[in-house]
Amino acid sequence: MKWFLILWAGPVLLLTGWYGLSYYDMSFGIFMLTRHAHDLVFQVYGHILGIPPETIPPLVARAIAFDSLIVFAIIAFRKRKAIAAWWQRRQASKSGKLALPSEESLSSAP
Repeated sequence: MKWFLILWAGPVLLLTGWYGLSYYDMSFGIFMLTRHAHDLVFQVYGHILGIPPETIPPLVARAIAFDSLIVFAIIAFRKRKAIAAWWQRRQASKSGKLALPSEESLSSAP
């Protein structure tokens, strides 16, 4: 599971890092981080896909959000027993079956 998360988060962080740095032209002397390279990359992708270059960043953001939902759904499925136990403890504490530590400390306040 650890490698699954690393292989998902690595490209996402790399892409968002490049996008943010190149969008605001924080190049640090590296051509690939310039705004010119940013515009050029999206022009090439737009030409290849046959769509306007300004429509690509929202499409990529939606794809990342959708992939993230799938990844978190897989994690939730694998940890469903722990999540169910946490939910039952939470519901039991709300119904008053268990006393919360904060209630005990407030009752002894001067």
